[in-house]
Parts: sequence; C-alpha cells; structure tokens
Amino acid sequence: MTISAFFLIVLGVLLNATAQFALKASVRTTGSIELNLSAAMPTIMQLAAQPWLYLGLGCYVLSVGVWIVALSRVDVSIAYPMLSIGYIVNALAAWAWLGEEMNPLKVLGIGIIMLGVLLLARA
Repeated sequence: MTISAFFLIVLGVLLNATAQFALKASVRTTGSIELNLSAAMPTIMQLAAQPWLYLGLGCYVLSVGVWIVALSRVDVSIAYPMLSIGYIVNALAAWAWLGEEMNPLKVLGIGIIMLGVLLLARA
C-alpha cells in the first residue's frame, strides 16, 4: 500500500469517526430519542437546531467521497478492516470530551485493534 493510499484511508476513517462523534454530540441535548409518532416532530426540530448534526452529516458526505477514491487504490480486504481505526479514535474522543468510561478492558480491546490494523497495513 502506498503512503497516499494509506493517507486516504486514514482521512476517510477520521472523517467517519468525526461524523459519529458529532452526531453523538448532537443528541446529548435531546436525550434518549423516543420512537413514536407524537415525539417525532419535536425531536426533529430539536435536532435541526444542533450545529453538531450538520457537522456530522457533512463529514459523512466527505468521508464517502474520500472512501471511494481510497477503494480505487486499495483492495477492500485491506481498506475495510482499517475502518476499525475509527473505534480507537471515537473511544478516546468520547473519553476525553464526553466523559465516557475508559476501563482496562476497553484499553485492551483498543490495543488488539491497533495490532490488527498494523498487521493489515503490512499485508
């Protein structure tokens, strides 16, 4: 894998991870979303007022474009598993900025993911 292809994969993953993080930030004000018709419109209006929602959606759109370019250069069997870098990024970001728990089991899981990504990058 070339450096530019690896950069595209990492950029796509980071955009996707940013999208997930931003969407989570957008629902922090809504709390748990009820799945019923009477709550749908108020919830949509509340979400529509969240700038984080638009950042998340925009990052998704950009990540799809970058991902298509990356897949044109790298086998999907190597590129797709590298999406797991996003798990690492989001776990650390959620811990640092959203106060989510980071326990030893999560740290071990992140270490295993990192080892897997390293092995795939060398394949």
